[in-house]
Amino acid sequence: MKSLSSLRISGAEVLPIVEGGKGISVSNGESSGAWAAAGGVGTFSGVNADSYDENGDVIPQIYHGKTRRQRHEELIAYAIRGGISQARIAHDMAGGRGRLHMNVLWEMAATEQILHGILEGTKGLIHGVTCGAGMPYRIAEISAHYGLYYYPIVSSARAFSALWKRAYQKFSDLLGGVVYEDPWRAGGHNGLSNSENPNIPEDPYPRVRDLRTLMNSVGLHHIPIIMAGGVWYLREWESWLDNPEIGPIAFQFGTRPLLTQESPISAQWKHRLLNLKPGDVYLNRFSPTGFYSSAVHNRFLEGLKTRSERQVAFTSEPFGAHSVPFAHGARGRLVYLTPEDKAKADAYVAAGYTDILKTPDSTVVFVTPAESATIHEDQINCMGCLSACAFSNWSQNEEGTTGKRADPRSFCIQKTLQDIAHGGETEDQLMFAGHNAYRFASDPFYKNGLIPTVKQLVDRIATGD
Repeated sequence: MKSLSSLRISGAEVLPIVEGGKGISVSNGESSGAWAAAGGVGTFSGVNADSYDENGDVIPQIYHGKTRRQRHEELIAYAIRGGISQARIAHDMAGGRGRLHMNVLWEMAATEQILHGILEGTKGLIHGVTCGAGMPYRIAEISAHYGLYYYPIVSSARAFSALWKRAYQKFSDLLGGVVYEDPWRAGGHNGLSNSENPNIPEDPYPRVRDLRTLMNSVGLHHIPIIMAGGVWYLREWESWLDNPEIGPIAFQFGTRPLLTQESPISAQWKHRLLNLKPGDVYLNRFSPTGFYSSAVHNRFLEGLKTRSERQVAFTSEPFGAHSVPFAHGARGRLVYLTPEDKAKADAYVAAGYTDILKTPDSTVVFVTPAESATIHEDQINCMGCLSACAFSNWSQNEEGTTGKRADPRSFCIQKTLQDIAHGGETEDQLMFAGHNAYRFASDPFYKNGLIPTVKQLVDRIATGD
């Protein structure tokens, strides 16, 4: 493989190897600090990160507010405190080497307030901010206010064009790079548009080439693109190095850093990664954000899938083919189904799915009484972790609601990500991963269950493997 040349990122010459930021305590100060110390760009998550007490123990994020709005304010306080804690740890571990970035999601709750809070408390500790999950047009202005480089995450040249015209051209001097995140192959939430087929992945090369062409047209020849999603061996991307159609390029790794000694995920999660097979990670659309996301198939996702399959359309009054009454609930309230769906409903009830929950789409899903109780409890306990949530109908607007019925086909993303990040059972929680995660099982680097240090992983990646 061609020798890997250093690249100027956030004001310093570093290895063009970037740790991808993974939310809810998965990319933390220890993992990102070690990545920077190895000469690359470490990225910790500023999304509800952990903070610690005087004994160094994680402070559980427990909510005491009686209203969503009160719990929302508690969440903001936790997020700011956690982000500052992780930045300090990362800065100390990096020892002045590499670069340190913080990753946030534009569609998380109170993004701007949390950003200001963390950046006020981390002056001199970090060098840049990455941001995706939406159209983060204000990330430029906020980062520039603190003299930091900003790195928008996009999945197309079209998205970057909109951001550039609306905001970024005013702050071009601190645009550190543009992260192209492959919407078919990356882990976590993905930026697929309505015009793109989730089942037909596109070749990233022409999409990145188009992004570079656009960037060149507005004078950004020198700004690196960071390729994210689907990157495993750099030797498989050798043709991208020193390629005038691609320009300066770095590569982001989100999934491989999960399996390191410094990674905070549980031993059970690491073991699961080592034993994945092709197809175990797939795109789904159960997230309360409304985005597609990539996660490991397990009981959690299977439960969401089968719940949605136990779904029929209804009317509140007889209308057309919806002529058959169906009684539900303790009071025997009626909805009207088609004869075919009435037969399905009777079968669901006979199988133990005796409770029905209405969705925003004039359908009902059939669940067990235990599932129904959990769904209602999670919706009631909502703390407003997103700018808008389909599952609970929370919104950070003045009304505090999306104005739509809460959707029982989704789930509380804060709850499950906190649980799995802090040792929860991997079969029963959402486990994000990139689509290449199955390669842990066949990569000789991980033979006999090796879990490397971050330094060993960065050195290995730099060789092309």
